[in-house]
Amino acid sequence: MIKSHLSEITQPIKNELESFNEVFKQSLKSRVGIVDLVTRYIIRQKGKKIRPLLVLLSAKVSGGINDRSYRGAVLVELLHTATLVHDDVVDSADKRRGFWSINKVFKNKVAVLMGDYLLSRGLLIAMEGKDYDFLEVVTNTVKRMSEGELLQIQKTRKLDIDEETYLRVISDKTASLIETCCSVGAMSATTNQAYISAMREFGLNLGISFQIRDDILDYEGSLSITGKRAGGDIKEKKITLPLIHSLNQVSSNRAAEIRKIIKNGKDNPDVEEIINFVRENNGIDYAIGKARSYSNNATEALSRLPDSQSKLALAALVDFVIDRKN
Repeated sequence: MIKSHLSEITQPIKNELESFNEVFKQSLKSRVGIVDLVTRYIIRQKGKKIRPLLVLLSAKVSGGINDRSYRGAVLVELLHTATLVHDDVVDSADKRRGFWSINKVFKNKVAVLMGDYLLSRGLLIAMEGKDYDFLEVVTNTVKRMSEGELLQIQKTRKLDIDEETYLRVISDKTASLIETCCSVGAMSATTNQAYISAMREFGLNLGISFQIRDDILDYEGSLSITGKRAGGDIKEKKITLPLIHSLNQVSSNRAAEIRKIIKNGKDNPDVEEIINFVRENNGIDYAIGKARSYSNNATEALSRLPDSQSKLALAALVDFVIDRKN
């Protein structure tokens, strides 16, 4: 089902995506043996390539794909890959996309340095192409992603996150990169500020909707459908929108009881109680409503662009994000 959805979305840029894959592969090459070994391992881990897809579709809908569009797509994919490599080190993760993680295979020191290498390669490619406008956008994104992650860590320790702070965290940590993809794509294709602004808004709202939906899945999760058990965020003491809303619906004593259960950490046997608490207090329905609101904002921003197959594909991506089951 997911593959058929993505196949429909990628159709307008099918050939360009194939070209991107070649350009991306070439961008990773190094004369240092271990770097080449690790990058070949990374290439084997074929993800959905959502971010390059967004760059190229945003370029095409705004004016057309060109060499700058490919450089922008490579830049954001290198940045995204670098953050995943670093995240796996931070989380002590063993696997990524069904493969052993870089830190598991090559150890933490190599993984951290490879993340640095990937980020620097992206910045160098932009420098060589004189894409200074991309650099301004991307460096701000790296700052926002780091701040979002650190703010989440701070709030996880205290378990005191509210809805406003939650939205700030996901806006910076997740949505900022999707916003950047759409901005860079549009910037590569046009100088029309109205189009660039519309695509930036589209990306931000799509990204927020994506993360809210992801957080909802943690309460709906089934191992056979999503590939992960429900309650993963609860075990990591992450309080997301379904739970934030539910805590606001009950007395302070009951909210304190729920927080105490969460504080038990990874050995907590009462994940099911938290999930039931969220269901009973309409946390999932509330979060779905919020996700749909941001999806509607994304669709409204997209309406400011000229009609085309790429525009239809981006609209289909909005539907895919809000309806996805994993």
